[in-house]
Amino acid sequence: MTVETRSCDMNGAASAGSGRQEGAGGLWDSVKKAAFIIGSGVLLLAAFGNSLTWHLQRFWGASGDFWQNLWMKLYVMFEGHETALFYLGTMLVPTLVVGGWNALLMLVDVTGKPSFITRYRIQVDKNNPVDPDKLRQALRTVILNHVFISGPMVVTAYYLMSWRGNPCGPELPTFHWGLAELTFFALLEEIMFYYTHRLFHHPSLYKRFHKQHHEWTAPIGLVATYAHPLEHMLSNMLPVALGPVILGSHVATTCLWYCLALVSTTISHCGYHLPFLPSPEFHDFHHLRFNQCFGVIGVLDRLHGTDSKFRQTKQYERHSLLTSLTPLSESIPDTPKKCQ
Repeated sequence: MTVETRSCDMNGAASAGSGRQEGAGGLWDSVKKAAFIIGSGVLLLAAFGNSLTWHLQRFWGASGDFWQNLWMKLYVMFEGHETALFYLGTMLVPTLVVGGWNALLMLVDVTGKPSFITRYRIQVDKNNPVDPDKLRQALRTVILNHVFISGPMVVTAYYLMSWRGNPCGPELPTFHWGLAELTFFALLEEIMFYYTHRLFHHPSLYKRFHKQHHEWTAPIGLVATYAHPLEHMLSNMLPVALGPVILGSHVATTCLWYCLALVSTTISHCGYHLPFLPSPEFHDFHHLRFNQCFGVIGVLDRLHGTDSKFRQTKQYERHSLLTSLTPLSESIPDTPKKCQ
């Protein structure tokens, strides 16, 4: 055995011992960090929440009558057909919103034009243009998932919500309650998606189920729901659909939440870091490296240390809202590779 081999073995043993120690205290460390973050958030909310919600409430109040009157017209139009009204809000509207957004993205992906959008591509050497055969396969899977998984889950959600009341009632929720619901939905999605997503990365599940989604190491918007049916049900749909069921939400809030969640995941997968839109660098890095950045907003990744490698990269430096027209790949370029 060479000196180098013995050194590697000793380093490996030391790393294993360190890993066991970290594992023993990992849960407690995560709990302490979570308590610190949540506690800080509560204090900030107490300090600034009243001022922020006052301004937002004024905006809502200025247009609240308009939305309530519009809703009443729909309610009267569909009176006695609440089921159809629910499906209109939870299936048709989100499908049209995310479908329109994906259609625009696919036009750019297929043609490689216009250049004023493609210059914002994150992985500059990929999907330029996208492989049409891969795109057709992904489109088929997405449609099948939408019709045979998302559709029945929304039907189930309607009947569960109807047991608690009428999700299509004549009164819209108040501004404060709607805001509280959306906050709860986002936190629940972060928790459920993080852990189900990590579960599908377990070696016993990854190859059979999740590997399909990771065929796209450079994702495009459409592949947000390109997944095995089981994964689509447990990891894509359930974290989003469960919140409104738990709270018995109004269809208006549920519709808004579904649209926000679908647009958000489409942006995360789109492959372009566009100005004035949320940064997709976090999830794009997950597709590139597979073992980092499992969550949606990144809170649990920070707590569990599953963004440690990401935070050492140029992608992390670019992970911010772009407020200029200069691509971040130009203002924060990659480090030049050393000559061998």
